[in-house]
Amino acid sequence: MLAENKNNGIVSRIGKWRVFAALMMLYDAAAICVSYFLALMLRFDMTFSKIPVNHLRPLTHFLPIYCVLCVAVFSAFRLYRSIWKFASYSELLRLIAATAITYVIHIVGMTITIKALGITSRMSYLYYALGYMLQFCLTLAIRFIFRFLMLLKDKARHQQSYHRVMLIGAGAAGQAILRDINHSGETEDQVVCLIDDDANKWGRLIDGVPVVGGRDEILSAVEQYKVEKIFFAIPTATGEQRRDILNICQETDCELRQLPGIYQLVKGDVTVSQMKKVEVEDLLGREPIRTDMEGVYRFISGKTVLVTGGGGSIGSELCRQIAGHSPKQLIILDIYENNAYSIQLELKEKYPDLNLVTLIGSVRDSRRMFQVFEEYRPQVVYHAAAHKHVPLMEDSPCESIKNNAVGTYKTAYAAMVHGCERFVLISTDKAVNPTNIMGASKRLCEMVIQSFDRKIKEGKANELPQLFTHDGVELTGDGASRAFQDIKTEFVAVRFGNVLGSNGSVIPVFKRQIEKGGPVTVTHPDIIRYFMTIPEAVSLVMQAGTYAHGGEIFVLDMGSPMKIDTLARNLIRLSGFKPDVDIKIEYTGLRPGEKLYEEKLMAEEGLKKTENSLIHIGQPIPFDTDEFLAQLVDLMLAAYDNKPDIRERVARIVRTYKIKSAA
Repeated sequence: MLAENKNNGIVSRIGKWRVFAALMMLYDAAAICVSYFLALMLRFDMTFSKIPVNHLRPLTHFLPIYCVLCVAVFSAFRLYRSIWKFASYSELLRLIAATAITYVIHIVGMTITIKALGITSRMSYLYYALGYMLQFCLTLAIRFIFRFLMLLKDKARHQQSYHRVMLIGAGAAGQAILRDINHSGETEDQVVCLIDDDANKWGRLIDGVPVVGGRDEILSAVEQYKVEKIFFAIPTATGEQRRDILNICQETDCELRQLPGIYQLVKGDVTVSQMKKVEVEDLLGREPIRTDMEGVYRFISGKTVLVTGGGGSIGSELCRQIAGHSPKQLIILDIYENNAYSIQLELKEKYPDLNLVTLIGSVRDSRRMFQVFEEYRPQVVYHAAAHKHVPLMEDSPCESIKNNAVGTYKTAYAAMVHGCERFVLISTDKAVNPTNIMGASKRLCEMVIQSFDRKIKEGKANELPQLFTHDGVELTGDGASRAFQDIKTEFVAVRFGNVLGSNGSVIPVFKRQIEKGGPVTVTHPDIIRYFMTIPEAVSLVMQAGTYAHGGEIFVLDMGSPMKIDTLARNLIRLSGFKPDVDIKIEYTGLRPGEKLYEEKLMAEEGLKKTENSLIHIGQPIPFDTDEFLAQLVDLMLAAYDNKPDIRERVARIVRTYKIKSAA
């Protein structure tokens, strides 16, 4: 049955082909007759009565024979077998050759006919020339007009499948993107309008595309031109300008793309392929943090560096940046083997010559920490190991104290007695006026670092209590005196806000909820947070290591905070959905220990500038170091005994900690 249908289809196509060829032959015959008759008319000023009989008689006698000969010649040149939808240079050459041969045939044939009729006069050269040109043009026209019409049809069909693009930015980058789209056959995009805040460009055309106005016209132009995609091509825009324009674009249903940065423009590498999707990070509304990383890398080069919590989101990025700048040895320490294994594989593949050591261990284990420092003698420590999930720590407050506060103390002590040069603690803005145990534990970590710094500067490092004696590690006698000789370790803390995309941050949670079709849960419509990217956070931490003189708390100027509700809505739009239409947003209420806004500094702290205008130093709040250390010993014992009043004990030490009820 299938074979029969196939054969019928072939027969049908052959039949159509023969009909088409026959029609083309009839057209050519008619076109040839018209060509030479018209040539004779033109020779005599388009007046039929002026044509002499001795010119008209040979033409009428020879023209039928000539038409048959022309069709035969055209057939020999396969001009009736070409698929004129795809007519090209080869078909044109064949038509020129066939017309030239038939032109010679016509001259010879007319000469013979004139003699046979006994006519003494001959046809003029102008007649032959005009006849040749008209024959060529008429026989060519039908073939390439057919192709032209097919191309128009294809173009119209393709235009219907094109994505209509609005290009924001009519400067050098925007014009380069426009040219690339217009001249590239690979893209399915078509720029239909341009947006630029330069009023001098409004109403003008760039490569045939109108500049319809500034950012205020974005929404109306999207509707007027039925825009499906918006390309942001202003690489020189500030973070605030980028945020404002992209936030307007977010109100549309269009797909958003942008150039990653100005370096593409400088390199002349501005193409559609360079456009990337707009991410939530692009809507923060501030300039990326730029640190003097050359100085940082010079500081790291040739040193043994330890990263605790090296498998986490911050710790792993620290390892990536350190690995690329020639440390003598990089030591990754993490309690979670899967995380440690993952970053180990990544670094070994990317840096095969890196002296990399990956260790499993807990910062709460004094014996393990002393063993690591004794064997590897790290010169720089980035302490990223911590419990940081606010709601989970509210349910397990003693674990927060054990891991964060006591773990930091034990790691700092081991670093100090083993001659470490720099110890950088990663803190958080939740340590400021904390309302949860996690934030309070991180404030304890900062106080630990400040206490170590003061005791070292006072030459009283030996007075620091040994919180690890119950772990089986104790420095006594000559060993203790040797350990505390010439201690120069510099302890600093780095405080920043929420990190986009890190483990436990809201972005991965929102993405999972969106993938499931919603709802997206936000605790409160007015809750706000400061945000930064992982690379920014890591750059700041590493910068702190070079600025350190001991005891500082480095604070990042993170610009304006962002509403979590706005963040959720932006992420829904970036995922191609409409908030509250395709994906619902639900407000669940503040969680235990959560507050509406975070602070970067306590009220009592001032700010001191650094070389980087976006990095400041908070002046530490004075507190009695000896009293704090004595309280910390009791707090450690209470945490290991899992005392139910651990929050109240912490509040007596961290005076700014306000305990909130679960309600």
